[in-house]
Amino acid sequence: MNNLMQSVTENFIFVLEFLGIVVLMFAAAYGAEKLAKKKSGDTERILSTRKIAVIGVFSAIAFILMLLEFPVPFAPPFYELDFSEIPVLIGTFAFGPVAGVMIEFCKILLKLVFKGTTTAFVGDLANFVIGCSFVLPAAIIYLNKKTKKMAIAGSAAGTLCMTVFGTAFNAVYLLPKFAQLYGMPLDAIIAMGTAINPAINSVATLVVFAVAPLNILKGGSVSLVTMLVYKKLSPILKEGHRTLPIGKAAENEI
Repeated sequence: MNNLMQSVTENFIFVLEFLGIVVLMFAAAYGAEKLAKKKSGDTERILSTRKIAVIGVFSAIAFILMLLEFPVPFAPPFYELDFSEIPVLIGTFAFGPVAGVMIEFCKILLKLVFKGTTTAFVGDLANFVIGCSFVLPAAIIYLNKKTKKMAIAGSAAGTLCMTVFGTAFNAVYLLPKFAQLYGMPLDAIIAMGTAINPAINSVATLVVFAVAPLNILKGGSVSLVTMLVYKKLSPILKEGHRTLPIGKAAENEI
């Protein structure tokens, strides 16, 4: 009985931590977007009815892509590659960081509703937070000047942030929390990595040789696809949203 109460308490505390991180991500996105709009003189609302509708569509697409996971040869099977960040990054470039965080969050909600969790919510938190660590830097850089060069720079910065943050966050918080809530010793998790790569013999080597390459691969592939398709989608997505005259700078947008 005591073990059950302890497990319930630990899971409840983790859910509160999860919600707290979600609030922080929304606050960071809102602050960055509000500041950028103030500097540019943009009077458009951060969220409009049409934006919310498009965010819903993109969230559904991201959810579907999240279900299509692919194993990678250099990481244990619980680390898989998905491309759900493609619609998130497209939506972020089109509508700003708040929209990006909303798509990330709604994607996770849909996943929990339709599929539940197999990782005691730890994997779901990881997907949300690490996804935000990718799209937020990209959005903030792109907000300053909406050109193809800035989009590439933002995507590169986002990939770097996701790699560094994701690697550290896995080592310091996610893996220990997963071991605690899921009841799997860290040694067993590390052993799964060792079976893939003998150089993996600790939490540090696990995240360096498995998590970091996975995030680089994901960030690079998502950025590439976004660069290829965003130019064609942008006029459709932004129809009815421009509050400023379309000048030469707008023509240079990706």
